[in-house]
Amino acid sequence: MFLTLALLLLSARLLGELAKRLHQPAVLGELAAGILLGPTVFGRLAPSASQTIFPTSGEEAQVLRGIISLALVLFLLVVGMEVNLAGVRRQSRIALAVGAGGMVVPFGLGFLVAWMAPALLGMSSGSDVMIFALFFATAMSISALPVIAKTLTDINLLSSDLGMVVISAAIFNDLIGWMIFAIILGMMGGSHAAAAPHRETVQVVALTLGFAGAMLTLGRWLLHRILPWIQAYLSWPGGVLSFTLALALFGAAVTEWIGLHAIFGSFLVGVAIGESSHLRERTRAVIEQFISFFFAPIIFASIGLGVDFAANFDLPLVAIALLIACAGKLIGCSAGARLSGMSTRESWVVALGMNSRGAMEILLGTIALRDQVINQKTFVALVVIALVTSMMAGPLMLRVLGRKRARRFTDVLAAKAFVLELAAATKEDAIAELAAALASSAGLDEGLVASAVQERERSMSTAVGNHLAIPHARLANLPAPVIGVGLSRPGLAFDAPDGEPVQVLVLVLTAINDDGDQIDLLADIASTFKPGDACSQALAARSYTEFLAVVKALQGGVGSPSRALPGVKTTIIVNAATRPGNGRGSG
Repeated sequence: MFLTLALLLLSARLLGELAKRLHQPAVLGELAAGILLGPTVFGRLAPSASQTIFPTSGEEAQVLRGIISLALVLFLLVVGMEVNLAGVRRQSRIALAVGAGGMVVPFGLGFLVAWMAPALLGMSSGSDVMIFALFFATAMSISALPVIAKTLTDINLLSSDLGMVVISAAIFNDLIGWMIFAIILGMMGGSHAAAAPHRETVQVVALTLGFAGAMLTLGRWLLHRILPWIQAYLSWPGGVLSFTLALALFGAAVTEWIGLHAIFGSFLVGVAIGESSHLRERTRAVIEQFISFFFAPIIFASIGLGVDFAANFDLPLVAIALLIACAGKLIGCSAGARLSGMSTRESWVVALGMNSRGAMEILLGTIALRDQVINQKTFVALVVIALVTSMMAGPLMLRVLGRKRARRFTDVLAAKAFVLELAAATKEDAIAELAAALASSAGLDEGLVASAVQERERSMSTAVGNHLAIPHARLANLPAPVIGVGLSRPGLAFDAPDGEPVQVLVLVLTAINDDGDQIDLLADIASTFKPGDACSQALAARSYTEFLAVVKALQGGVGSPSRALPGVKTTIIVNAATRPGNGRGSG
C-alpha cells in the first residue's frame, strides 16, 4: 500500500511539474502518470508486476479506494473555497447572463442528444436513460474554475475586468452544476448511498436544497463568527486547519446520510468557510497546498489505474462528445455575453475561457464510472474533452484578442505622480494619497479617481506578494493610461498572500475601452518586480530618477512583458485574484 501511494504521488508530481513547464495544466501530467502506471502501459508490459503493485481487488485495493474517496472530499473542499458569492453578486448582470447561457444551452443540447441516442454516447447496459441523459447534460455544462483561473493567469488576463467576468461566471456554473450533479447522484442511489436510508427523489431534492440553503446562510454566518475565536485561542495554522477539515468531513457525512455523494457536502462547507473575511490568505494557502499537492495528484493518477485508455478510445464517440461540449458552451456563453452588452470579440474570449473543463469534468466522469452510469469508453471521451478544452483555451483567447505589442509601464509613468515617501499608515489612506498625486499630475478629478480605485480594491485584492500591490481602475473618457507610484518603507497591511507588508504601490488608470492596455501594463509591472529583492532595490531610491534607473535595470533582466507569468508569481496572482469581490482585507 505504501509503495503504491509513493509511486502514484511521486510520478504524478514529476509529470505534473513537467506539464506546467510545457505551459499545460498539471492535471495533464498527473493523469499521464496514472496511464503509464496502469493497464494502458505498465499493465501491458509487465502484467504480473502491475497486478502486484497496483492490485484491482483485495485489501490494498479497498484501502486505496478509501483514500481516494477521502481525497475527493477534501479536493472539493478546496474547489468550494474558490467560490465567491459576493463576486458573483458584484458582477451579477454580466456574470449571471454568461453563466446561465453557459449552463442552459450545453445542458439542453447534451440532454437532447443523450436522450435520443444513449447508445451512441456509451450508456452502460442496464442504466436508466433519464439519469444517463441528466449526467451527460451536466458533464457538458460544467466548467473548471481552477483550470480557468490558471489559464487566465498564464495569458495575463486574470486581474483584468474581462478575467473577472469569466471567473464570476465560472463560479456560478460550478455552484449550479455541482448541485444538479448531487441531485442526480441521489436519484441514482449508487454505491455512495449504500448506507443511507432509502429515500424518494423528492425527499433527496428537498433535503439537498435545505442543507445547501442552511450552509450558505446560517452556516456562513456562524463560521464567520467562530473563525476569529479559533484563530485567537488555538494554534496557527493547526487550529484552523483541523477545524476546516473536520467540518468538511462532517458536511460529507451529512450528504451521505441524505443519499448524495460526500463530495457535495464538503463543497458546500468550502463555499461557506471561504466566504468569511476572517479566513486569512496564508491560512487559505496552507489548506489549498496541503490538499492540492498531496491528495489531488493521487486522485488523478489513480484514474489511469482503473481504465485502459488505449483499448477504450473510441474516435467517433470522442469526436461527437467534443463537438457537443464545445458547441454548447461557446454558443451559450457568447450569447449571454453579447446580450449583456459585451463586444463580439470579448464575448468569444469569455466563451473560450468558460469552455475549459479540466479536473471537474474528470471528477464527474470518475464518480459516474464508479457508479456504473457510464462505461469506460464514455469516460475516456470525457477525459479527452477535459484535456483538449483546457489546452485550447489560452492560445485561442490570445488569437481572438489579437494582442498587440505590450506596453512598458515606465512609458506612462510621470515624475509628478511619484511619491517617494507615502505618509499613509493604512492601505485606504495610501491609495487616496497616491490617487491625489496622480490626479494632480494628469489633470483628473481627485475624488473620482480615489473612489474608482477604492471600489476596485474592495472588489478584488491587488496585493500580489513580494511587497507589491497594483491598485487599478478603468475610467470613462480617459485619453491614455496614467500610472503613479508610491513607496512605503514601513510597509502597509494589504493581507497579501505571502503575509508580508506592501511597500511598493503602483496605481494604474486606463480607459474603459482600453484595447488591452490594462492587461499589458499589469503584466509588465508584475514581471518587473518579480525578483525577490526587486522591491528592496526600489526602496533604496532617493529620487524619481534613481527609482526609474532601478526599474529600467529590472526590466532589462526580465525580458518581454508579453510573456506569461511563470513560477511563484503565477501562484501568488491566483491566490490573490481568483476570488474577485471578496473584500477580504481584515487579515
